[in-house]
Amino acid sequence: MKIARIVLISFVAVCLLVVVAFAAGDAAKGKTLFNDPKFAGGSKACSACHPNGKGLEKAGEKMEFRIMGGTQKSLEEAVNACIVNANKGKAIDAKSAQMQDMVAYIKSLKGAAGKKPASGY
Repeated sequence: MKIARIVLISFVAVCLLVVVAFAAGDAAKGKTLFNDPKFAGGSKACSACHPNGKGLEKAGEKMEFRIMGGTQKSLEEAVNACIVNANKGKAIDAKSAQMQDMVAYIKSLKGAAGKKPASGY
């Protein structure tokens, strides 16, 4: 009985970790989207204004953003504001996998200021 309980608790813990890992987004996929000029129907890549994520190093920590005269209450809203206003694209669902990947990439930029850019971009 004790072993079955331990196995069950371990299984539940592993399942929760998997769910959290997938819900958090994939920073590598987010970087690909960030560098794609056609992402969300836009006219240029996010990296055109933020090469190698420049200027976004602290964006993952912020709770409020001011972009192009507007105020956004989340990183997802800020991403959509840039997509619509700067890139002339279409806003994406804040709960979509693409948004989660983009947010994961932006959050991965924390402390990236001053680092050499990765090759290929």
